[in-house]
Amino acid sequence: MKENLLVLLVLVGCGKSTLLSIISGLEKKNSGEIYIDNELISGISPKIGYMLQRDNLLEWRNILDNVMFGLEIRHIRTKENENYVIELLKKYGLYEFKDKYPSELSGGMRQRAALIRTLGIKPKILLLDEAFSALDSQTRMMVTNDIYSILRAENITAIIVTHDISESISMSDRVIVLTTRPAKIKKIYTIDFEIQNHTPINCRKSPKFSEYFDSLWKELDIHA
Repeated sequence: MKENLLVLLVLVGCGKSTLLSIISGLEKKNSGEIYIDNELISGISPKIGYMLQRDNLLEWRNILDNVMFGLEIRHIRTKENENYVIELLKKYGLYEFKDKYPSELSGGMRQRAALIRTLGIKPKILLLDEAFSALDSQTRMMVTNDIYSILRAENITAIIVTHDISESISMSDRVIVLTTRPAKIKKIYTIDFEIQNHTPINCRKSPKFSEYFDSLWKELDIHA
């Protein structure tokens, strides 16, 4: 299976949430066009899933009902789609917790549940707006490794907004550095560690990691 490109944007006060809101159809754009698979996208599209900074799980719903919520909003809660979401729960280790409530789960498990809820609508592109920022550093590293593996396994293209240079390097195929407002593309990095077991944790061990880090740090120095 061909892996889809995983893209991350390292943004410096350039309206990152606005950019993702435009892509997702939540906000109107002033100019330009958005295409997915050569199809012009106008407004909210079922091809795009959006995962915000917080998991936004509903505390009064158990995990099974929470991950089905995306299907309910889209009015596509069919038996076939329910079975697909249940398979995702089994595949990624949350099925045994389906009757638990969000308060009973760790931060990493909550993020995994939020991702499954988003994947349940079968998006072509997944938007993540600093989805790991609320986690402590150790949990964040483990969750990024987990989420990366899920995105690869499901063959989904992701556009991830982050201010974390290490996170952007270790998770991405490309890093797009944007300027401050009005945002423009400053530089695009193609990330290639040339290792077989490409995971965020393994990439951080590579000698090339520090080279990418130093280069990106210089790009983000607006006074340089």
